Amino acid sequence: MDSTFTGLIAAPPTPMADDGSLRPEVIEAQAAALAANGVVGAFVCGTTGEGVSLTVDERMRVARRWREIAPEGFRVIVHVGALALPDARALAAHAAEIGADAVATLPPLCFKPRTVDDLLAWLAGIAPAAAPLPLLYYHIPDMTGVSLPVSELLAAAERRLPALAGAKFTCEDLCEFGRCLEVGGGRYELLFGRDQMLLGALATGARGAVGSTYNFAAPLYRRLVDAWARGDLDAARADQARSAEMIAVLHRHGGLPAIKAAMPLVGVDCGPVRPPLRPLTADQAAALAADLDAVGFPDYRSRQP
Repeated sequence: MDSTFTGLIAAPPTPMADDGSLRPEVIEAQAAALAANGVVGAFVCGTTGEGVSLTVDERMRVARRWREIAPEGFRVIVHVGALALPDARALAAHAAEIGADAVATLPPLCFKPRTVDDLLAWLAGIAPAAAPLPLLYYHIPDMTGVSLPVSELLAAAERRLPALAGAKFTCEDLCEFGRCLEVGGGRYELLFGRDQMLLGALATGARGAVGSTYNFAAPLYRRLVDAWARGDLDAARADQARSAEMIAVLHRHGGLPAIKAAMPLVGVDCGPVRPPLRPLTADQAAALAADLDAVGFPDYRSRQP
């Protein structure tokens, strides 16, 4: 099928003040920087956006602001997953009301679905509220502990939940990703979510990807995609290796707190993370910047418009 979500889609951090309150006024600068660096959309209030650490009202405020200031043609996918199904429905209905391009949902994180039927029932509870928007399942098993086969979910949804449009696939299992791409003759949207494995996903058949590091290193990934498209595998491998080095540095410095601490390096300060996560200290942020410099970050980081 012709994918509605082709290209690089960022998973943006949610900007916050030092006291943990939202700073929605920063979102316009985030969107402008992404668009200027060739990113085609934003996956809002997902894992990188700390969506599960925000209230329903806060998530609605963030989603609305992204939709209000999104440049023409810039896609906004709103994550609506929540522990309580009524909250997920409310978030999905709000996303449809503001004119988002799609919604996505994690599975419940406490009382987890144990079977594909359980997961389908959860998704079926959200789909009517999201209509007419496409609904994507957000598969990230290392965070959720839900590792049900997405290919089986999609195959079952063909018969029982036609509103399911696909999945955000944040997992290292490229064999399963490939199976998902084949379900229904390739009818589903599959957005790949492991930045350090983008090249492998492209070779498997990915057309779109969602990534945290696209927020500050989009030129690196655009170069990688261009190299793959023109058949220059050596150049694509070299850029994928640079991505892997950068992500190893971010993981070594704390993961999501490090991602947020990297944002000022490209001129968009998104503030601290929320508890139970802990922000980097000034010394830790300086060490992160030095380690990123050491792996060549200044050569491929995004620029302010």
